[in-house]
Amino acid sequence: MKILKFTLKLLLGIIAIPLLYVLVSLILSIIPVNTDSQRDSDNETIYLSSNGVHLDVVLPIELMEDELLEGLNRTPNDRYFSVGWGEENFYINMPEWSDLTFSTAFNAAFLDNTTLMHITRYSSTGDNWIEVKLSKTELSDLNQYIQNSFRLDDAGTKRILPDEGYGSRDDFYKAVGRYSFHNTCNSWINNGFRESGLKAALWTPFDFGLMGKYE
Repeated sequence: MKILKFTLKLLLGIIAIPLLYVLVSLILSIIPVNTDSQRDSDNETIYLSSNGVHLDVVLPIELMEDELLEGLNRTPNDRYFSVGWGEENFYINMPEWSDLTFSTAFNAAFLDNTTLMHITRYSSTGDNWIEVKLSKTELSDLNQYIQNSFRLDDAGTKRILPDEGYGSRDDFYKAVGRYSFHNTCNSWINNGFRESGLKAALWTPFDFGLMGKYE
């Protein structure tokens, strides 16, 4: 009987932990910060984009500072750079939700891991991109936040992973930081917006936590 009670409590605990995580995440995703960031000086435009898994911030190339552009692959037709951050194995082996496995999710959330920056190049805007208006100061702070997320080599150069993109328009670069259940690809962008003075969620692991502030 004691073993049965212990087993039931253990099972309830296993079920309760992810439910509590989702509940807290939803509550914190709703709570806004920097709600007064939209002002008359907000005359620059960037975008948010999501594939349903990873949230990216998209910058027109003319709004990217030289330091951020340095070392990134580009072609003459590139007009927009989509930028994301995430766990290396998660990024490379799970481009879609259908590719998700329990071991990949568990390792990314709880074990030691390495992270990557994902850069995708576009020649025109996407149909589902969400506009974000911001000031020059906020834009500069966001540029610096993104630049600081790249892991540089001893010469100060961004470290690209050869032949690891999903196609001909994207590349992966080594990043700083560790991915975890409280520091996800989507919370990375939310943190960047919050630290740059832009509207953001208090904290969110979901793409809609930030996107909902601009829709």
